[in-house]
Amino acid sequence: MRIGVFTDSYLPYTSGVVRSIQTFTETLEDMGHEVFIFAPSYRNSPEEKDVFRFASIPSPTNRDFTLALPFSLRLRPAIKKMQLDIIHVHSPFLLGRLGARHSRRIGVPLVFTFHTLYDQYVHYVPFARSFTRELAQRISKDFCNQCDMVLVPTRVIGAYLREIGVRTAVRCVPTGVKIEQFSCGDSRWLRQKYGIPPGHCALLFVGRLGQEKNLTFLLDCFSHLIKLYPDIWLVLVGGGPEEEHLKKAARGMGVAERTVFTGTLSPSEVVNCYAGSDLFVFSSVTETQGIVITEAKAAGLPIVAVSAFGVSEMVEDGGDGFLTLPGRDHFTEKIALLLGNEGLRREMGLRAAANAEKLSSTNCARRLLQCYDELLARKQDGQKAFASEKPVL
Repeated sequence: MRIGVFTDSYLPYTSGVVRSIQTFTETLEDMGHEVFIFAPSYRNSPEEKDVFRFASIPSPTNRDFTLALPFSLRLRPAIKKMQLDIIHVHSPFLLGRLGARHSRRIGVPLVFTFHTLYDQYVHYVPFARSFTRELAQRISKDFCNQCDMVLVPTRVIGAYLREIGVRTAVRCVPTGVKIEQFSCGDSRWLRQKYGIPPGHCALLFVGRLGQEKNLTFLLDCFSHLIKLYPDIWLVLVGGGPEEEHLKKAARGMGVAERTVFTGTLSPSEVVNCYAGSDLFVFSSVTETQGIVITEAKAAGLPIVAVSAFGVSEMVEDGGDGFLTLPGRDHFTEKIALLLGNEGLRREMGLRAAANAEKLSSTNCARRLLQCYDELLARKQDGQKAFASEKPVL
């Protein structure tokens, strides 16, 4: 199968969307399929086979992110040469809309993965004052209804789309993880690199340091926990626009000396951070899935996460971790329970590793291929989109 992927963000930019595209692409290619990426260019974009880059400009609200200029004289002949079977878009905006136009032009099915609750991210939009949550929902709904199929990483997001008026077929296809990569990290690396003493517990967060990740709340919880457990550290892996603000907040709360800001790390170093930690903590309330939760589970870490949107389906509450209410008391109570019970931490970690197998990259890629095959079979039979069909989630 020959698949065209249109995305408003890609390597070297790092995000859950980019990681999802990268994982599916590598797995599909390993299975013998061809994937062609259409993405923005960046200042240090790597040269990659089968990646078509568009001229881009820096985003006014996030200088690491670029906005593609969605036109190129090279595009039509390139698409013609690729002979695509399906177009899969990952945004309802610039390159997502361009991909949609070309799917109609060449007559192939259009798939859209709904990665992001856009109404929760209006603070990143350059024209945010006029971009309301209601407008974000309407854009999402209208774009979904132009597609032949919409993929969601969790069932709760499928239900959300139905609530805002999406009628297109919805299928649940989570992003998988290469389990084997996260089960063999160097457990000494993190502690040696950042001076965490033996016997001290490391609480780990991995993700973009953005406003939507609710990290000021996480720091506040840590500042209360450290009074009860003085031998704990908080490790924040990743970079982002809130990094300086969070460092200042950590100083103000008196926990800067026990809070590690690693910045952006290489994939192997991130794996080592998982391997060297004792507990994964996740405070975001805007996730459609939370890929890092599966990564942490694959590394054998128990999870404590705020129960919101997609995260609620990523943790087996009481099994491989705990889901909590969004308040500080509930969140810190569950972390304290695991800090004070090493046996429970170990037991939940083993269960987390076992549960992560269900979301292996191969299993999830097979689910994606089933969706592609379903659309191509309908196209062959001359059937049109799945308007008004109830979701099979």
